[in-house]
Amino acid sequence: MKYNLDLEPISLPGLELKRPFLISGPCSAETEEQTLETARGLAKYGYKLFRAGIWKPRTRPGAFEGVGTLGLPWLKRVKEETGMYTCVEVANTHHVYEALKFGIDILWIGARTTANPFAVQEIADALKGIDIPVLIKNPVNPDIELWVGAIERVNQAGIKKIGAIHRGFSSFDDTKYRNAPHWQIPIELRRRIPELPIINDPSHISGKRELLKEISQEAMDLNFDGLIIESHINPEKAWSDAQQQVTPDQLHEMIESIVLREPKIDVPRTELDQLREQIDVLDNNLLELLKERMKVSEAIGRYKFENNITILQTRRYDEILTKRRAKAEEKGLNPDFVIDIFESIHEESIHIQNELMNKELEKKK
Repeated sequence: MKYNLDLEPISLPGLELKRPFLISGPCSAETEEQTLETARGLAKYGYKLFRAGIWKPRTRPGAFEGVGTLGLPWLKRVKEETGMYTCVEVANTHHVYEALKFGIDILWIGARTTANPFAVQEIADALKGIDIPVLIKNPVNPDIELWVGAIERVNQAGIKKIGAIHRGFSSFDDTKYRNAPHWQIPIELRRRIPELPIINDPSHISGKRELLKEISQEAMDLNFDGLIIESHINPEKAWSDAQQQVTPDQLHEMIESIVLREPKIDVPRTELDQLREQIDVLDNNLLELLKERMKVSEAIGRYKFENNITILQTRRYDEILTKRRAKAEEKGLNPDFVIDIFESIHEESIHIQNELMNKELEKKK
């Protein structure tokens, strides 16, 4: 399904955002000095879009939740001193009014807010009659309909300069990412709304600076329009999300190392190309999950060896197959096909555990 939205290219007075553009700045505006120093560090490289968290939605109470309206004059000064445009997150109507009052240039709606249609609608109502770019992060859970719904609500309020921010999705599983990217979801969003700019947020996907380049490169390879990356003048002393921030100098070095590939102009991309791209991303996700599953199988094998338990547990195996068949039927999948897959997975798990036990036995000889 495709959507016909009334969208315009994102632009600001004297600035048209062309691929690839960068939005950067600290996770939180902590002090006026820290905010200005970070902005100066970014401005010297010619970066034009400065972001800073003013209100910070935190998972648990007691964490730093931002300086609030106190920090907005700091962003006004950033604009006056460096010429950079300013961007902040808004989660309610009060935030919208305060941000507009201090001349913020771009607003973004955070992942937790996007997941709440009532909150998005209130923000959309507050924006009626205002000509300002609005960026909308994906909801915390991997639900593309919620994401599209938030975009529609803002667009129906008369906002035409809209972009999407892909910041990954919360997951119960322990993976190398802070938020699993689930690349197939922004790819599907692009297929449904081709004219919508999509910005990748590697900071929140990674949760650690070591993965920023890898994720940024993948986003560029998938033809995303821009990046929003957290930068702090002294990341180690940041009041929030210290592990995922980089200095302006480190950021510039990373950006300069990213390879930009352009789509072939003479060969128009078709819907089939986009669907195949989704297949590639999903297959990669399947491989990552299989790798993690086999790690667990290896841990189980080690436990069995240490506790002198046989590898094959028929009762457990029957239970797995019964549950997976029921789950397959529930999800509309061919149960015989799913059982074939899990039989192969179980066979490989047995093989891994058997090899591990034999190696451990050799060590004891």
